Amino acid sequence: MIGRLTGVLAEKNPPQIVLDVNGVGYELDVPMSTFYNLPASGEKTTLLTHFAVREDGHYLYGFLSEAERFAFRQLLKVSGIGARTALSVLSGLSVGDLAAAVAQQELGRLIKVPGIGKKTAERLLLELKGKLAETTGISLRTAVDDAKQDISNALLALGYNEKEAASAMKQLPADIGTSDGIRQALKLLSKV
Repeated sequence: MIGRLTGVLAEKNPPQIVLDVNGVGYELDVPMSTFYNLPASGEKTTLLTHFAVREDGHYLYGFLSEAERFAFRQLLKVSGIGARTALSVLSGLSVGDLAAAVAQQELGRLIKVPGIGKKTAERLLLELKGKLAETTGISLRTAVDDAKQDISNALLALGYNEKEAASAMKQLPADIGTSDGIRQALKLLSKV
């Protein structure tokens, strides 16, 4: 119903803002990633919106990018995830980080978000698999390549030489996440 609003930023009270559009003040809840990138109060801005009608009221959510709004809508489709939890996820992780966590099936990244427990994180990983890649441009292949590079960099930073790091990398599963990969690589290297 309301897809985008352009107006003057009247108030900023995290996570809520008021956008004055030709004399009408719209209250919008925004993720912290959007909040931190808003201009100063009194300046003009444009936000993409998601309008929700529930039994207890009508709610507007605002986003600076289409990727954020898309991720928010995908999160709402996950059973047990409401708007507050979806905003919390997008406040704790960028859309790219969320897509990478889902692509790599990294439970630990999601559990770090306030309000997300192990069962909810597992549900998110299961139900979002393959749904965020097309909008963020992060594919499983890209995420796996990034994870392998991060693991290798971590081993080098810990004082292992390139030969030792490469040897450990060859023994790791192809689709391993960063944190699990570092842990397993260190175990392999400690046995040598």
